[in-house]
Amino acid sequence: MAETPIQVLLIEDNPGDVLLLQELLGEVPSVQCQLTSVERLDKALQILKQESFDVILVDLTLPDSNGLETFVTLHNQVPAIPIIVQTGLNDETLAMGAMQQGAQDYLVKGQVSGDLLVRCMRYAMERQRAEEALRQSEERFRSLSASAPIGIYQTDADGICIYTNELWQEISGLTLEESLGRAWVKCIHPEDQEMVTNIWNQFIHGGGEFSLEFRFLTSQGDVRWVFGRATAMKSQGGKIIGYVGVNEDITQRKQAQEKIREQAALLDVTTDAIFVRNLENRILFWNKGAENIYGWQESEVYGKNTSELFYQETPPEVESALLATMSRGKWQGELSKLNQSGKEILVESRWTLVCDEKGKPKSILTVDTDITEKKQLESQFFRTQRLESIGTLASGIAHDLNNILTPILAASQLLPMKFPDADEQSQHLFEILEDSTKRATDLVKQVLSFARGVQGKRIHLQMRHLAKELTKILKETFPKSIEVSLDIPNNLWMVSGDSTQLHQVLMNLCVNARDAMPEGGKLRIAAENIFIDENYARMNLEAKVGPYIAIAVSDSGAGISADVLERIFEPFFTTKEVGKGTGLGLATVLGIVKSHGGFLNVHSEEGQGTCFKVYLPAVEGIETQEEEDLQPTSGNGQLILVVDDESSITEITRASLEGYNYQTMIANDGIEAIAIFAQHKDKIHLVLMDMMMPSLDGLTAIRTMKKISPEVKIIASSGLMSSNKMNEAKAAGIKAFLPKPYTVKELLHTIQQVIE
Repeated sequence: MAETPIQVLLIEDNPGDVLLLQELLGEVPSVQCQLTSVERLDKALQILKQESFDVILVDLTLPDSNGLETFVTLHNQVPAIPIIVQTGLNDETLAMGAMQQGAQDYLVKGQVSGDLLVRCMRYAMERQRAEEALRQSEERFRSLSASAPIGIYQTDADGICIYTNELWQEISGLTLEESLGRAWVKCIHPEDQEMVTNIWNQFIHGGGEFSLEFRFLTSQGDVRWVFGRATAMKSQGGKIIGYVGVNEDITQRKQAQEKIREQAALLDVTTDAIFVRNLENRILFWNKGAENIYGWQESEVYGKNTSELFYQETPPEVESALLATMSRGKWQGELSKLNQSGKEILVESRWTLVCDEKGKPKSILTVDTDITEKKQLESQFFRTQRLESIGTLASGIAHDLNNILTPILAASQLLPMKFPDADEQSQHLFEILEDSTKRATDLVKQVLSFARGVQGKRIHLQMRHLAKELTKILKETFPKSIEVSLDIPNNLWMVSGDSTQLHQVLMNLCVNARDAMPEGGKLRIAAENIFIDENYARMNLEAKVGPYIAIAVSDSGAGISADVLERIFEPFFTTKEVGKGTGLGLATVLGIVKSHGGFLNVHSEEGQGTCFKVYLPAVEGIETQEEEDLQPTSGNGQLILVVDDESSITEITRASLEGYNYQTMIANDGIEAIAIFAQHKDKIHLVLMDMMMPSLDGLTAIRTMKKISPEVKIIASSGLMSSNKMNEAKAAGIKAFLPKPYTVKELLHTIQQVIE
């Protein structure tokens, strides 16, 4: 006998039929039944809302309902309970209709027997067993879900929550009481609410599937990432009776993924090239910095061999770096590599060996920093330093030579005046002496122009006119095998400079170009207006932001090798035969260009010719004309104090001045000069002061004299004068500066300008 009686609901308005069925049910062997009877359908529907039954017996002819409609109404309210209909002898057609609508069986009144009821009660027993199995299954489900490592929930057919396990409550932040009776999607993060709701609604209405990642937002404000899946629960008849779902907490995984994304973003933000290669040298990772430096996209290099990518032939230092990395775990050094366009770039490369969790090497992480520009700037800086050191040495030598040459030059000019009746041979010797001294003086000036630049007289001039005049000279004097061309725009900007010095710059460059083309070729002079921006100035130490004119002198000659190109601006360095050049031409060019505030670039390849490009700062204004060269006139007996520690210079200067009707007083150092000036200040018209003397230098002596007599007129003189010292001398009150060695003509012109 079943442990619990079968609950039977009988809907019958005939009392006799009720008694009959009650007696028959009591006689059914092995079945214990508990019968509840009602006379009307509406009463049955009310009871079914409050109580549960295992089987329903219903007469299809009732006071408040008749026919097949009775069964349909009842079945719609309790579709899960087996229903057995009762009909009269002539209503088997009605009974068959009910069977088609879902009735379990039918009984014909007057033909009901015990065996027939046993058959009908089996439906109820089967339902009891099914419910018991479902109860046990649910118990097992609840027991398993309570210890499951994932959140589990159940809903009814409308998606309303009827169960959640503890982990689901922990993930969602809702208690069991807060979860039951509500749609679980309402605890979704607001930003994911619409997406999850739409997919869930599609799912519970029979379309698609429910499987996605989304976020819970707890009442405490915590955000939990979950991966959710759900499936429908169906009855034996295939009807959906609810849903069961699982939510896996993937918050840590999401946080790890976000951290990886952030790290990847940082790798892409950096300007360094970062890439990973396996031990077979094939690329596994390639960041944006690598794309920018080398030019290849990640899709183009993935799986490629780095040696084939960066080198035409793997250099030995790469093999050494690999061995060092494998043995010591890291390596750092400079490497030359090729980018996508085949251009060679220099990188500071850092290699790190990456191992797996067992400590076995699996890949190499490489970080490359492009130092091509840095190395170019360092090369410029070191070359500038070297030239400055050479210039300092050369300027010191030039200063001593100036002191030696000044009296020689003055003496060579005075000798013809002292011996006007000398024979022809003596006169010729005088000329040779003066010419040789002037040549030596010019040579010293070239050294000084390299070492400290030359000031000269600056005017606004148009380089186009200078280049045109030079081109005419070149076409007349250069071999016919050299084709000379000129390409200068009419709107070329003005520069401030000394026309003689700039003419010398262009002439020296053109002569060098001629010598590079002994078999003939093409020589081209071109110019253009350019504006140097911050980027260019940053790449060239000598350039400044602003307008420039660029004059290029290019040839189609033999070109210059890289080792020679490094030294071409050094004084006395030459590749020409002995007696064919002094090695001062390009040194002079560089000195003149720098003294004009400009700079010089050269590009040359062996067999491909050479191009020198001179950059000069542009100025606004109109072109000015040079003053005419006036012949010096004699003085009117004015007294001039000559101050110099070189006795040869003071003697020859005295002779020169007295020869042109000036009176002189001599001082051999600054202390003596101050003493003489203090005693004769009212008689001295002008002081010629050497700036570099022992005991007391010229600048201090000038300042002292100015304190004694602010109106004193002073001409400073030196064979070597830095721009800082010149500025200090001007600030101290000098009227003019006379560079050594100077001619008598230059001395007299300067004195006349100051005295007037």
